[in-house]
Formats: sequence, structure tokens, C-alpha cells
Amino acid sequence: MARESKKDPQDLSIEEKLKNLYQLQTMLSEIDKIKTLRGELPLEVQDLEDEIEGLTTRIERMQADMAAIQEEVARRRVAIQDNKANIERYNSQLDNVRNNREYENLTKEIEYLELDNQLNEKKIREATAAMENKQEEIRRCSDNVTERRTDLDIKKSELDEIISETRAEEEKLRERSKALEATIEPRLLSSFKRIRKNSRNGLGVVYVQRDACGGCFNKIPPQRQLDIRMRKKIIVCEYCGRIMIDPELAGVQLEKPAEEKPKRRSRKKAAEKTEG
Repeated sequence: MARESKKDPQDLSIEEKLKNLYQLQTMLSEIDKIKTLRGELPLEVQDLEDEIEGLTTRIERMQADMAAIQEEVARRRVAIQDNKANIERYNSQLDNVRNNREYENLTKEIEYLELDNQLNEKKIREATAAMENKQEEIRRCSDNVTERRTDLDIKKSELDEIISETRAEEEKLRERSKALEATIEPRLLSSFKRIRKNSRNGLGVVYVQRDACGGCFNKIPPQRQLDIRMRKKIIVCEYCGRIMIDPELAGVQLEKPAEEKPKRRSRKKAAEKTEG
């Protein structure tokens, strides 16, 4: 006997479409639970990686600043040596001056060069202090990078362990969900995914619970509940936008509220009523 060909998703009844959607919702919820097991680890790993990258960039920037400072210090040291050579030369010329004007000019040049050397020495001291501060900052950042890398290795190890434990189950669920998605018409599937994305708990399909929406728990009018049970059209909650189905279609057995038993009158009260 030839195997029956698969139905076109658009040819399915509303009841079949809703059933497939709820089955898909159930599988995706299981995948969400697996992701929840990982907790905040993926975010913590990402934060540590970002922090390490930021610290590394900061270290590289400070190292570049130190190289520039070292170049400036070297340039000022050369300037000091040149000034000293010129001062020595001008001092030797003072012994051979021919007039006061020439003497004053040489003296002013010497004073200027000495002041320039004082300024260069001051700048060198400031630059040296700045380099020491940057070296200390680099050491501190390097220590932080080492600590963060240790934390990152631990977090990654924990995350990899959890992923390895749940990978097989997650892959199986993803394969089944993909196969199920092929049975749902694209427009309905797209709407379902959009609803799931906008809901905090990831529920796109919910069943009626205690005359209320199972997603936002707002009351549903009796006529609308009847329409949901009839399964003649796809109905969404007017408050949260989730697709609603009846519990029976979801395979959920809801407990019926217990009926209140009539209170028994005590013999004393009954007697008093009879006497009255």
C-alpha cells in the first residue's frame, strides 16, 4: 500500500493547526528550559570577554603613551646636552668680548639656555613621574586581566559542561521542532514566532485556565470561550495577543472545583426552630 502523501499545511483544519502549534510551543518551551539551566553563564562569559578586551586596549593605549613620553624625554635630554655645549662655548667667548654690548648679548644667551635647561629638567621629572604612574596602572590592569582570564576559564568550563550535558537533548528537540514547523503554514508560523518573541515567558499559545487567558490571566467572556472550544477559527487574547486553545486540545485535565456540601443543622438549632 502506498504511503499517504503529507497534507499541505494550508489544507489542515483549524483544530489540526492549533494542535500542531501547541506541540511546537511545548517543544520550544523545553528548549527554553534547557537554556535556563545555563542561567547567567553566557552573559557572564560575554561580560568577562568584553572586560578583558577593554583592559587589553587600555594597556596598549598606555604603552603607546609611555613610548611617546620616552621619546619626549630623550628629545629633552638631547636639548639639555646641546644647551650645555652652547653655554660652555659662550662662556669661553666672554673672555674675548670687545665691548659691553657683545658681553650682554652673550650673557643673555647663557641665561636663556640655562632657563631652557631648567624647564627641560622639570618636564623630564614630570614625564618620569607620569611614566611611573602609567607603569603602575599597567601592572594593575595586567593583574586584573590575569584574574579575569582565570574567572573566564572557570565560567567557560562550567558553561561547556552544561552545554555538553544538554546538547543531545536540545538538538533532538530542535530537529523535531523544525519538522513540526514544516506542517504549519508560513503566515501562521510567522505570527506565532512574533507573539513568542514579544512575550516575556516565551509562550505564544496558551490554553484557557479558570475562565481566563493562560498567558495574562485576564477573564475571557463565555461566548469567546465557546468559540475557542468550537475550534472553528484561530482566536487570540484581546489583552496579550497570545493564541488561545481549549485545555482538552492541549491534553490538559483541569481539576473541577469541588461542590460545596450543604451545611447540616445542629439538633439544638432544629429543636429550637420546632419549638418556635
